[in-house]
Amino acid sequence: METTYGYIRVSSHDQNEDRQLIAMQQMNIPKRQIYMDKQSGKDFNRPQYCYMVEHLEKDDLLYITSIDRLGRNYNEILEQWRVLTKVKEIDIVVLDMPLLDTRRGKDLMGTFLSDIVLQVLSFVAENERKNIRQRQAEGIAAAKERGVKFGRPEIELSEDFEKIIQAWQRKEISIYEVVEYLQISESTFYRRLREYRTTEK
Repeated sequence: METTYGYIRVSSHDQNEDRQLIAMQQMNIPKRQIYMDKQSGKDFNRPQYCYMVEHLEKDDLLYITSIDRLGRNYNEILEQWRVLTKVKEIDIVVLDMPLLDTRRGKDLMGTFLSDIVLQVLSFVAENERKNIRQRQAEGIAAAKERGVKFGRPEIELSEDFEKIIQAWQRKEISIYEVVEYLQISESTFYRRLREYRTTEK
């Protein structure tokens, strides 16, 4: 008897998986058969996906919400599709693209049309990711030109920073006491010390 699975992937631990989870629940997939990875696109380490694929058997059914859940680029998506449909011999349903439902049109023409749609969508998904990264890079560059600073705001140091340095250099106070007093980390202290010495020259 075929088993129905659902696979969810979100690109970081901050991204919400609720939309994909609701879509899977609407397909009446048992919770224990829904696999989810929360990984960055950079690493693309997907332990739950790999575990699920190992347990897939012929004629099982896999639901995914969109084609880019299978890979981070055009070639990877096509390769995963090949492994799932040709090697594992399972069916796949892509919820946001009804044409990509391998249960339909299993004749030669149906397979041919499905493969064309898959290649087009994989190409579009990869290009969209590239465009998003490019727009982000351009936005950051433009913001930097306007003087926008990224990262945590610089901590304002105590007015008696110079006296604290001198006391520390005379070994009157320890580095632990210095960072406790200034409320900064040890690495921040040494960085600010280098900056201070540079301005003093």
